[in-house]
Amino acid sequence: MSITILGPLMAGGAELPLYSFQVPAGFPSPAADHLEKKISLDELLEIRAPHVYLVKIEGNSMQGAGIFAGDLVIVDRGREAEHGDIVIAAINCEPMCKRLHRRDGHVVLQSENPGFPPIHIMEGDDLLVWGVVRYSVRAHDKA
Repeated sequence: MSITILGPLMAGGAELPLYSFQVPAGFPSPAADHLEKKISLDELLEIRAPHVYLVKIEGNSMQGAGIFAGDLVIVDRGREAEHGDIVIAAINCEPMCKRLHRRDGHVVLQSENPGFPPIHIMEGDDLLVWGVVRYSVRAHDKA
C-alpha cells in the first residue's frame, strides 16, 4: 500500500443541517424530518488546522479496517500515536498507512489484510510517525 499526501486542511466553517432522526438502510421510516441544528464538518471531524491533513490511500492492505484504495483519510499530526492506532508512517523514507503495535519495546506496523505480512521495525530502521488516522472518507457514486 502506498499513500499520496494531499496537504493540510483549511478550516472551512461551512455549516450543514443535522437532522435528529436516524436514516435506516432498509425500509424508510415514517418519522418527519426534524432539523436539530447546523454543524460544520470541521466540528464533526474535529479538524484543527494546521495539525490535520488529507492522505489518499492506494492499495488494499488496510481493507480489514474499512480503509480501501481511493479513500481519503483525515490525519491528525498533533495527536500522539498509541498502540493500536492506525497511523501514517514512513520507514526508511517509504510512507505507508498501517496499524501501530508496540510490544515490549518492539514496534510492528501491521496491515489489516492477511495477504500482507507485518513490518517489524529493526535496529537501524528510520521510523517516523507522521500522524494518527482519525477518519476515512469514501465516495459512493459511480464516477
